[in-house]
Amino acid sequence: MPKPSILLREFKYPQDYEQAARLWQSMDRGVRFSRSDVPAEIEKKVARDPDLFLVAEIDGEIVGTVIGGFDGRRGMVYHLAVAHSHRRRGLADLLMAELEKRLVARGAIRAYLLVHKDNREARALYEKQNWTHLDEDVVYAKDIA
Repeated sequence: MPKPSILLREFKYPQDYEQAARLWQSMDRGVRFSRSDVPAEIEKKVARDPDLFLVAEIDGEIVGTVIGGFDGRRGMVYHLAVAHSHRRRGLADLLMAELEKRLVARGAIRAYLLVHKDNREARALYEKQNWTHLDEDVVYAKDIA
């Protein structure tokens, strides 16, 4: 059986929203679907950094996503998600490599991402990709609206 063709492309709003949202909601750990992921918030994200919101598509189905951000100095990675049925095939590596390439093109020299300490699978993936765990950092968050 031939290997399916993987298309990496930019997310299209609103056409891709439902498939991406279903993928994020299907994650058993890692991606947490929240109020930041409702259509109005995703539309704002796409308007700001359309080139940093990527999907992996096979036969018209979105099977992976990654969202990048760039603040003018540093990059940030959000919502790296790969459908359970397509894991361990290199999709996460492809998505991350393309996002990193695009962040460098924007001028980023460093990027950050957050991983829950108990998500061993994600931690192993990022360490394999040469991301460094910063033990000294403490992450804070606050809902401001």
